[in-house]
Amino acid sequence: MIVGGADGCKTGWVVCRRAPDGFLSISVVKTLAEACEGLSILAVDMPIGLTDTPHPGRACEGEARALLPGKASSVFPTPCRPALACTTHAEANATSRALGKGLNQQTFHLFPKMREVDELLRGRPKLKRIVYEAHPELAFARLNGGTPVLSKKRKPEGFAERHELLTKHGFNWKAQTVSGAARDDVLDAMAVCRTALLIAEGTATRLGPADARDRFGLPMNIWF
Repeated sequence: MIVGGADGCKTGWVVCRRAPDGFLSISVVKTLAEACEGLSILAVDMPIGLTDTPHPGRACEGEARALLPGKASSVFPTPCRPALACTTHAEANATSRALGKGLNQQTFHLFPKMREVDELLRGRPKLKRIVYEAHPELAFARLNGGTPVLSKKRKPEGFAERHELLTKHGFNWKAQTVSGAARDDVLDAMAVCRTALLIAEGTATRLGPADARDRFGLPMNIWF
């Protein structure tokens, strides 16, 4: 059984695949559909399932923030579906605000990747058995015995701390340049790959109710 983790990067998606013998392969692909190929489970650092209004939002996000004291801001608020259809931040913010709550610029920058995930899973429903939403900081906290890793991953000490945690849990990667992706993107892909392994083994934790679905039947859960 081959599992994988995917994180958005500037050229598409950086994907960490883990073979049954523990061998890791890191690659960059243009589309999430490519990332799914040949995998039993793919954990992706991107929201799956969208509410129709911004408030109260998805239950899994609130639960995730509660588990990440000092790192809760890493769980971005997912836009409501009407806002995701907008093409400018001003329009998305106005649409979301009219429905109850505004939308920040940081979340808007993720819209292209969010749309890609949403369109892929709505267009290929069978992928719902393969693709799961995950969050790197929840994965790192689990690797760290339940304690959030507060260092910044883009700084040398934060990168080293996370790299060491992954190595201790059998995810060995000789840190190197990966064309098209930042080094911290690779760490995030590895972290959610570990989540994919836990899902495959039946030992992962699910946030949000098991029956939480949006109006298109997409699950609204975060796994770690």
